Amino acid sequence: MRLAYGIAVLIGAAALGMTSHASYAQQTVKAILLSTSIQLDTHNVKPGRVTIDVKNAADNNMEHELVVLKTDLADDALPLSKGQVPEQKLRKVGEVEDIAPGKSKHMSFRLTPGHYVLICNKPGHYAAGMHTALAVTP
Repeated sequence: MRLAYGIAVLIGAAALGMTSHASYAQQTVKAILLSTSIQLDTHNVKPGRVTIDVKNAADNNMEHELVVLKTDLADDALPLSKGQVPEQKLRKVGEVEDIAPGKSKHMSFRLTPGHYVLICNKPGHYAAGMHTALAVTP
């Protein structure tokens, strides 16, 4: 009986999101999109839910996006085809699309341990330097 009660309490806590996993954290990364670069406030996070707050701070009228790719390739070594990274050939986790100049958007992703590359994949933007790396380590 005592075991059944303990299991019921654990199941109830999990259903309410009350369990705590030291190896899985909820974190926020701030990303600033400039005309020719992406700046992050951190390049290392723990596995789990990561919210990326993205601001297009470019000093021009260009719309940007932020694509999250899981890959072992360096952020400056992704393949290119017609001025863009072929996302379908890589493991795309998700993206924050169409961020107008001066605007901000955010999105959350569940990230597992590994190496990630964040890029703007508008034509010519990756080649201009709009890429950076993010490491997810326990």
